[in-house]
Amino acid sequence: MDDNEDLDYVEEDYYATLNLPRSATQEEISKAYRNLSKIFHPDKHGNGENKQKAELMFNRTKKAYEVLSDPHQRAIYDSLGVKGLETEGWEIVHRTKTPNEIREEYERLAQEREERRLQQKTNPRGNISVHINATDFFSRYDDEYYDTGLLPSIEVSGMSMSQSIEAPLSRTEIATLSGSLHLQNGVGSGNFLLSGKRLINKGWFEVDCGAGNGPVLGAKGSRNLTNRIFLTGGTTFHFRPNAIIPGLSGTMAIQLDKNTLGYLTYNAGLQSSMSTVVERNTEKYHCNLTITLGIPHCYIAAAYTRKLLEQGLKLRVALKGGTFGFLSECGAEKKVSKYSSVSATVCVGVPSGVTLKIKVVRSTQTYLFPIHLCEEIIPAAVFYATVTPLVTYFVLKKMLFDPMNEATKQKNIERVKETNSARMAEKRREAESAISLMGALFERIRKDELKRQGLIIVSALYGKFSDAENVSLEEADDMGFVHQNPLVIDVRIPLQCLVKDSQLTLYSSSKSELPGFYDPCFGEEKQLKIDYEFRNNSYSSVFSDTDPVRLPIVTNEAEQYAKNF
Repeated sequence: MDDNEDLDYVEEDYYATLNLPRSATQEEISKAYRNLSKIFHPDKHGNGENKQKAELMFNRTKKAYEVLSDPHQRAIYDSLGVKGLETEGWEIVHRTKTPNEIREEYERLAQEREERRLQQKTNPRGNISVHINATDFFSRYDDEYYDTGLLPSIEVSGMSMSQSIEAPLSRTEIATLSGSLHLQNGVGSGNFLLSGKRLINKGWFEVDCGAGNGPVLGAKGSRNLTNRIFLTGGTTFHFRPNAIIPGLSGTMAIQLDKNTLGYLTYNAGLQSSMSTVVERNTEKYHCNLTITLGIPHCYIAAAYTRKLLEQGLKLRVALKGGTFGFLSECGAEKKVSKYSSVSATVCVGVPSGVTLKIKVVRSTQTYLFPIHLCEEIIPAAVFYATVTPLVTYFVLKKMLFDPMNEATKQKNIERVKETNSARMAEKRREAESAISLMGALFERIRKDELKRQGLIIVSALYGKFSDAENVSLEEADDMGFVHQNPLVIDVRIPLQCLVKDSQLTLYSSSKSELPGFYDPCFGEEKQLKIDYEFRNNSYSSVFSDTDPVRLPIVTNEAEQYAKNF
């Protein structure tokens, strides 16, 4: 199911207003502004209704020019959008800052504005693990003195829960209260921990105190030695009835390159070990290699995760071997909404057997269900552990997730429409005003293009339509009555006015921000269909909303797909 996202405000796209690419130079910005000023300047339209329309469009054009022609405002707009320009406090920011510095400054200003509210909030995090024993499915235990029944038994062999609450005391101090409960084969244990963390120059320091199997005291901290090296270390003292058991841990991390980190960790105490980890993380994959020497186990482990960002999917394989035996893992994680994901991992090993791990992440809460299928490696168990999660996910996706996501999407669209209703009505009035002011320019450009047998826009429709062959400004209802199609608008005039030297160029941004355009179907996927003539030949092309447009298209390949009238 999808998460309810914050209501979005429809912001101005100043580049689309001037029909410019985001890489436009100052000269191109000034030239585009001058061209639009020739159309929309109020002095060119007398004192009647047209002058009021011209003032509306000219003010919009002027605002876009003022932002993009000022390097400082343009850097803020490119980094943060209109919301960045509206943030208070920029008057104290030096005007030569880079976009990254501007973003950092914006985050600082926003943090100061929300500091009081954040101090009153907690940051709860929780984990619940339920260990399920389902070995009776594949290797039933026969006992002549005990009736096992017709159906295999499933039992909960263990459970663990942990929860933490974080409270910011100030900008540099954080208090955390955490606790956990564990139950395994009828034997339970629990603990709680109170931590105080303070941010210091180039690092942090934390003091812990708690109780579980006796009182626990500890301290740890971290410090950056250089831009590439940092150290983290700590010590703990477990107080038992007859002894005090100390513990010591330390980690040195080195950034080997932009995407690679190396860790060297030493632990001493109840379980002593030394491990080396090399980890590489990029936009497309994540992999790591771990070598651990310790008591009671030594092992080597490797894992590789492939990130398919467009599909919201991660595929993971891992191998681990050592004195405890051998373990291999194969799994997938699917993002089902902005804050939720599900994953399934098949673990096959010796002597552990076959285990299926199901994990559900919902915001800061994690639910883990390790299901132990058999104590030996049985092909049937491996098969069902692999296939069952896939079938279950696709069934739930079809019957539950997709309908709920669609319903939530439509609900959010309606909420955003309501929030932006005044803005959308204003955009429509601006588009109608722009078209009424373009009449003279439209006729002049069209006349010039006819003389040179250049680019003539015969028809241009913008909006939501699935059948480009039959799209029209009018449609018939179930009763056969013809009425205006509310999802499609006519943009022939504004497109013809953008033709220059028999060429039409639109850049990679939503067409709804172009002069003479507006969004007729907010939140829906839109297309632009253009029927045009060039060199006495007729063509038709369809573009998605954010596709760049270059007309005319008269290559051999394009002519194969062009439709003659």
